[in-house]
Amino acid sequence: MDNPELPVGIYRSASRAACEERAFVLMAVGIPSVVSLEGSLYVLCVSPADEAGGLEHLGSYARESRRRAAPAAGQAPPHLYRHAWAGCVGYVAVLYGIAWAVSTGAWRVDMFDRGELQAALVQDGQWWRAWTALTLHRDAAHLVANLGGGVWFGYLAARLLGVGTAWLLIVTGAAAANLFDGRWGPASYQSVGASTAVFTALGLSAAYSWRTRLLLPQRWAQRWAPLVGGVVLLGWFGSAGEGTDLVAHALGFTVGCLLGAVAATRAFRVLLERVPQAILALAAVGSVAGCWVLALRAP
Repeated sequence: MDNPELPVGIYRSASRAACEERAFVLMAVGIPSVVSLEGSLYVLCVSPADEAGGLEHLGSYARESRRRAAPAAGQAPPHLYRHAWAGCVGYVAVLYGIAWAVSTGAWRVDMFDRGELQAALVQDGQWWRAWTALTLHRDAAHLVANLGGGVWFGYLAARLLGVGTAWLLIVTGAAAANLFDGRWGPASYQSVGASTAVFTALGLSAAYSWRTRLLLPQRWAQRWAPLVGGVVLLGWFGSAGEGTDLVAHALGFTVGCLLGAVAATRAFRVLLERVPQAILALAAVGSVAGCWVLALRAP
């Protein structure tokens, strides 16, 4: 031994760092130690008088380390759902189908006049415009941008929550954001486009990922990374382009975050597991279709 006053080895490892880590643990409780090399192993040594106390503290440290390494009860890594692509296909079909109907005059009505989010009319009782406005786009560039963003973020949300759950929350959350804008915004406010839904999907995925991993053993940076990443993407994509509706994008993201945090709770997941994803997906499509029926029948 390098130090005859510390002859008792209480921990051995091929890693010097492992021994030094435990030496730091002992130092924190006032037990002096030294790390020496015996053959191919490093040995943590203490004095005979500190042997019992050292072993006790190292045992406690090992148990605490195992507890931190094991996932907390009920906090297993989130299950990833299959068939997330199906929701993206439906999203593209709805937006492209309505764009085709508008551009070709397939319906003999002004669909913008009937479906655009006009705050004055929303405040007058035409609440369905919060849904119909999500499906209308001013030009091809506007449509293509929202198709790309919606497919990307919608796919991620559907992988986390299931295709039906994700798209029902995306549509409902985006419509709620539009309804808030229309009901409490200035009467002159007008808006169309699925960008609010795109950022609702982003907020939904970010908050759900954050909430489901909140109790897992990890560094604070890893714990908050989904939300921070979501905010970065909101700033990156949500403020790009001339005439961007920053308020609508931010509000859609905020509503998505609230829904994602709620959707990650055990009570909500147990409730939704009782409903087939196909029914939830039909509810999402049905809410948009129903609102268009009201829009086309309105005087």
